[in-house]
Amino acid sequence: MSAVANTAIRIADEERALADRIFAEIAALSPDTDGVSRPAFSAKETEVLGYLKALALDEGLSVEWDAGRNLWISLPADAEIEQCTVVGSHVDSVPMGGNYDGLAGVAAGLLCLIRARREGRRFGRPVRVLAMRGEESAWFGLCYNASKALTGVLSAAEIASPHKGDGRSMGAHMADVGIDMDRVRAGTPLLPEGRMRDYLELHIEQGPLLIEKGLPVAAVSAIRGNFRHRAVRCIGEAGHSGAVPRAYRRDPVLAMAELLSRLDESWLTILQKGGDLVLTAGVVNTDPERSAMSRIADEVVFSLDIRSQETEVLDNMRALLRDEISQVERARGVRFELGDELAVAPAAMDGTRVSALRDAMTGLGLDPFVMPSGGGHDAAIFAQAGIPSAMLFVRNQHGSHNPREAMEIDDFLVAVSVIDAYLSQEAP
Repeated sequence: MSAVANTAIRIADEERALADRIFAEIAALSPDTDGVSRPAFSAKETEVLGYLKALALDEGLSVEWDAGRNLWISLPADAEIEQCTVVGSHVDSVPMGGNYDGLAGVAAGLLCLIRARREGRRFGRPVRVLAMRGEESAWFGLCYNASKALTGVLSAAEIASPHKGDGRSMGAHMADVGIDMDRVRAGTPLLPEGRMRDYLELHIEQGPLLIEKGLPVAAVSAIRGNFRHRAVRCIGEAGHSGAVPRAYRRDPVLAMAELLSRLDESWLTILQKGGDLVLTAGVVNTDPERSAMSRIADEVVFSLDIRSQETEVLDNMRALLRDEISQVERARGVRFELGDELAVAPAAMDGTRVSALRDAMTGLGLDPFVMPSGGGHDAAIFAQAGIPSAMLFVRNQHGSHNPREAMEIDDFLVAVSVIDAYLSQEAP
């Protein structure tokens, strides 16, 4: 057993070995040419959930499936108690992603249950661990699908979204894994009535702040909301690169660049005034069949992802986007088509539970750091459904959604100890 420097936490070699084994064996179940792939609502995702079920049963825990084919795990003494604190996250991944995004949150809750079971103790309140499906947007262009189904807010348009590979609808893939689609389509919550008293989710940090601060964990204050356009089209006019003077050009690439530059200037202004905003155009394409170095493109397609903790900032950015588009269209003779908007509202974490996480960290000799989440999480959906929610970040290098995710197991086990201490408190 080793102690973590400057804390009251002692990490048992046996627990470290178990954590290593869980992550290694699940990675071995879901390899890709690089990293791991656990597609949403797939047989592979079901296989991973089956692995977790078998491990839980081997450790003497109780398990059950809900109508959304999500896995619930509890101490046997809590199996018949309806209302509980839920510790959860998702087990799916992006294509060729990292092994810790989502999975770490499920594994942390499971290790807390295993620790309590082996030590013959219970928590300060009934606890269940929830291993969910379908959080990542990479497969159907939509995120938080399992938690939306659990809370009854998955829309008909979302259910009809096509899979990026086979083109079949998300609803068809959900039915394939045994989900009760009649209830999903009716908007009936799949969450067992009265089950979730509150919700806690551990997640790897997807940015560099904890690395820079030298801290293993942080509580999360809020989750940024966003609005997204997956495929904005800017339509101009093709021409010869050497023959068309500037005054006669309708260049969509330069129009897109000007629009993004204008948005970037507004982003800086908002930050300088103390507002919260991030803005990304992660996909930019001209048609490879028509594009050439000597040809002015006739069209460019790009994505736009705008996020903030503040609803007012998001609303202002929507209006600004349309105003800037109108100005660029007039100046450059192009036309923009935004297409459908995908949006998620910002979600504040419950203040009482954030304070309880801070107390747990302090009691273990940790700096009780609190920070916002730039990425979205299932916790936002539960918070918007009126379920008091909280999150804990664990230090991680190289971001997420890539095979280079680098969470240290000792940092992860520090986070497990924080969750254990939090659960051992009386329920708020």
